Amino acid sequence: MTTYLSGIGTVLALELRQRIRGVAWYVLLGVFVALVALITVLLWLSIGVSDGLGGFLFSGILFFVLLLGTLVAPALSGNAINGDRDAGTLATTQVTLLTTGQLVLGKFLAAWLTALAFLLVSLPFLLFAVVAGGVGPGTIAVSVLVLAVELGVIAAIGVGLSGILTRPLFSIVVTYLAVAALSIGTLIVFTLAGMATSSEARTTTFDVASVNEDVPLPEGVICSPPSVTTYTVPRFDYYWGVLAANPYVVLADSAAGQFDADDQPTDLFTATAVGVRQAQIAPDLDATFDYCTELREEGSAGGIDSGRFPSSREVFESTVPTWFVGLAIHVVLGAGALVWATARTRTPAARLPRGSRIA
Repeated sequence: MTTYLSGIGTVLALELRQRIRGVAWYVLLGVFVALVALITVLLWLSIGVSDGLGGFLFSGILFFVLLLGTLVAPALSGNAINGDRDAGTLATTQVTLLTTGQLVLGKFLAAWLTALAFLLVSLPFLLFAVVAGGVGPGTIAVSVLVLAVELGVIAAIGVGLSGILTRPLFSIVVTYLAVAALSIGTLIVFTLAGMATSSEARTTTFDVASVNEDVPLPEGVICSPPSVTTYTVPRFDYYWGVLAANPYVVLADSAAGQFDADDQPTDLFTATAVGVRQAQIAPDLDATFDYCTELREEGSAGGIDSGRFPSSREVFESTVPTWFVGLAIHVVLGAGALVWATARTRTPAARLPRGSRIA
């Protein structure tokens, strides 16, 4: 076991030395720090000094780190194996005592640590958000850990595809497409499928026809005949499970809900989670709004009773979390890509794709 881990460490050390040897890596980190600083300042100016400042800053920075991770990690990991094959260095490594599993795992860990470097350089800004207040310890621990795992999944998909596909450029593009399918594709499928599937809904409204001020309430209130309106509503509740595979939803839903005294979200994580969990609630297909009875009983008709609509906190607490399902799907995808890449890279190979370089 020690020998196996030592082989992985050798590949890891070689990969990291190659990545940090050039100036471009440090320039990339510098640009990333500048972008995170800019986002932090813009969020601070847009939110202003308030009790929820830290929560919005912390969640906004982590969302931005995930966004840049999905943009940078595929480029850093998508040619890890086939890039060495094109350069003629992969065969040199394969004739050593290193196994294919050690080679693939070492490259994966190097790509993962490279992606985690972006999270590491954002720590000063995250600490500033924590000091600003409004961030719970549970949110800090879980969200950072989930973000680290998500970056590892992207790295695993990139390294795996670089071993499965023979062309470096093609594997990088496919990695971007895979990440886009999880990030944007799930939103598109959820929206289009929900709009394509609709149900007929009916709303019955009892309005006030007139009020005789000379007669005390409730006898002085005359109700009009019921007004019935029919319309179609999209059924997003049928497809809310699609969003479980979205990495941004996984990150937001994993954090503990943070609400103010009015039961409103105090960070972007909670606001996103409430919006996604709202889709789990089926629409009311037979609603009745009786303004006339409200006026008779309460003496005023101020509109629809707010008690009929659940607050953000009630929506969050009455629905089920899905982040662990999405995270499990992502881990399975990343692990499957690495296993497939190991099988495709193993030597001696009985069969190679046409045009593959051996040495």
